Amino acid sequence: MSAEQILGLATGVLFGFLLQKGRVIRFEKQIGAMLLQDMTILKFMMSAAMVGGLGIYILADAGLVALSHKPMNVGAVVLGGILFGAGWSVMGYCPGTSVAALGEGRIHAIFAVIGMLAGAAVYAEIYPAFSSSVGAWKNFGKIGLDDAFGVSHWVILPVFWAAAVALFYVFEKKKI
Repeated sequence: MSAEQILGLATGVLFGFLLQKGRVIRFEKQIGAMLLQDMTILKFMMSAAMVGGLGIYILADAGLVALSHKPMNVGAVVLGGILFGAGWSVMGYCPGTSVAALGEGRIHAIFAVIGMLAGAAVYAEIYPAFSSSVGAWKNFGKIGLDDAFGVSHWVILPVFWAAAVALFYVFEKKKI
């Protein structure tokens, strides 16, 4: 096993542990998120995005990592979002929480994991047709928000942090 694989495994185990400790793999939290009545999952993921974004850009600016954006393809993003939402609403788990729930011993989560693997296999088979149809809808290329808006990521990050903190405040005030 390479050092990258070991680091990836350790990061995944740590993320699963944090998902479990944050109680975001609980069924009631998943349903609450889908009904917009419990923002625990959104707060957890926004916190991860805030810290992760800051860390990644510090590392990138220091030359320790190289960023490689995925293409911003409207068709793929819309279809992927629909499939993600449908899978989450049917199973009550998103990909990360399903694996964490399985790791916690919730055997029923195996169906979500099997569904993800089957979906990945189907996607791999239909990719050639997909890339020339839905995958060809309005492809903006490999851009980030800083490219799209023409400003530094050090302008985007504080705006994102301010919006996230404001949402945290609203969620706490409403006790959701």
